[in-house]
Amino acid sequence: MTRLLLTVPEAAEALAISRSKLYQLIATGAVTSLRIDGSRRIPVSALTDYITRLATKEDAA
Repeated sequence: MTRLLLTVPEAAEALAISRSKLYQLIATGAVTSLRIDGSRRIPVSALTDYITRLATKEDAA
């Protein structure tokens, strides 16, 4: 079964960025995250959406 939610370290690794940079992206709303009890999780779809927005921005430039 494919995982739908990633931890912050897993998501940061998937994007090849630091955890602190990912927390900045979460704080600005660039990447959507969820809180489940005390744990923060990032949907895989949020990473895909973020990458798509970056690619679209690059194509427009």
